[in-house]
Amino acid sequence: VQLQASGGGLAQVGGSLRLSCSASEGTFNRYHMGWFRQAPGKEREFVAGISWIGGNAFYLDSVKGRFTISRVNAMNTVYLQMNSLKPEDAAIYYCAASGGPLYDRQQDYNNFGQGTLVTVSS
Repeated sequence: VQLQASGGGLAQVGGSLRLSCSASEGTFNRYHMGWFRQAPGKEREFVAGISWIGGNAFYLDSVKGRFTISRVNAMNTVYLQMNSLKPEDAAIYYCAASGGPLYDRQQDYNNFGQGTLVTVSS
């Protein structure tokens, strides 16, 4: 499945952005979907994951209560709503697909799309 992320941009501290990721094929609902991010000089982080049917979600501790992952299988799209943005949220964000059994297992996500840049200004 090919993935294309969008929705990044510049937000102020405390502001919001919504990222979208569209998949190219109709088998989208067979994949767990996730969002990762990578800031300059840092390791890639697994930010959020959602099960194939959308009933379960995983969040990185630092984004719990601020970010929400969701998906609309009929539209082959997964979203990441980011609220109360902090400077440390600035990064390139990537969506990814997992064909493995667990939505919260980072190493199962092996299909990454192009990233979208999120900048947070203070």
